[in-house]
Parts: sequence; structure tokens; C-alpha cells
Amino acid sequence: MKKISIAIDGPAGAGKSTIAKALAKKLGCIYIDTGAMYRAVGLYCIQNGINYHNENDVSQIMQTLQVDIYSEDNQQFIYLNGKDVSLEIRTDEVAAAASKVATYKEVRAALVRQQRQMQSAKSVVMDGRDIGTVVMPDATLKIFLTASVSERAKRRFAEYQHKGIAVTLEKLTQEIIDRDNQDSSREISPLKKAEDAVEVDTSLLTIDEIVDKIMSFIIK
Repeated sequence: MKKISIAIDGPAGAGKSTIAKALAKKLGCIYIDTGAMYRAVGLYCIQNGINYHNENDVSQIMQTLQVDIYSEDNQQFIYLNGKDVSLEIRTDEVAAAASKVATYKEVRAALVRQQRQMQSAKSVVMDGRDIGTVVMPDATLKIFLTASVSERAKRRFAEYQHKGIAVTLEKLTQEIIDRDNQDSSREISPLKKAEDAVEVDTSLLTIDEIVDKIMSFIIK
């Protein structure tokens, strides 16, 4: 199959990472978790005593960071300057740092360059909030996943219950509403649907149904 690139964007809880992983597996592509790349930057700041609330301090380190993503046996591995940090980046502390550094212009510019290098080297499925509009405007296919706020809150609630985390559905609903407002109104790379993206509402569909639907667009 010729080299392809698929961009999957959408709000929090729409199922982007789940669908992107399943789609990449079916196509034999590399799944690029852009969120993990920002987590790697956040982790570096924490481990090296860099104040991630200071944009200038974080911007100065970006030329020294290289984030790579590898897939093996349907598992993804995140490397930061040659070291496997796949597990280390999955903490709440790192997530908080990632959310902050992701708002910085130099951080986004550096990681976008690396993401585009990945796209040019291999077939990829990449998910995020600005993939089709900023990172891969020339993607073979652009998908914008959506789901109702109530459905996304229910999914997050079920996920938290599975992990044994006590939280109310009402609180999660408000958090999703707030996150939507934050993502769509931020100055740098706001969440928005690319003009040539195909919108897919995941509210009433299973994972397999969503993947099959996207596959039908690729086959066309």
C-alpha cells in the first residue's frame, strides 16, 4: 500500500486515541500519539528542575529534546532523547505539566516539526486537536470525531470507575464543557474542524463501526 497519512482531531472524550490505535493496527500504520510527545516535554521539565510555568525557560530547552515513537507488537513506546519513558509519562503530575507546555508557541513548533518528519518517513495515523489544520494539512484523510457532551462524560465516568477513582458524573460533565471552551478558544492552534475533514459522530457507534466507517472513506 502506498504511504498514507490520516489526521484525527476532535474534543476530549470523543474517542480519538482509541480509534486512531485501532485504525493504525488495521492499516499497518504507525500510530502517533501527539499528546504523549507533550507529556515527554513535561516529564523532562520535572526531572530537570525546569519551571514549566515559565514559557521562556521551557522554550530554551526545545532544541535539545528529541521525542521518538516506535511501535512493536501493537504496543507504542515513547523515547525521550533515546530513553524509553513510556511509563514515566503516564502520571497526573506529568499530565499537568504537559497541559501547560502545550500552550507554548516554541514547544508546539518544535514538536510539529518532529511530527511532520514522522509523517514524511512512514504511513501514520495521528490524533490530536490541530492535526488536520496545522500538523498535517496535506493528510491523505482528515477525520473530525465528535460526540455529545453527555456521552463523553459517561465514557470518562466509566473509565474512572474502572480505575477506582471516585468522581461524580456532574463534575466530569462540567470539566468536559470547560475543556471544550479552553481548547476551542486558545490562541495557539485552537481546536477546530479542518474545512476538508469528514465529521464522524461517535455517540451511538461501537469502535468497530467507527473504524469501518473511516475505512470506507479511505477505500473511496
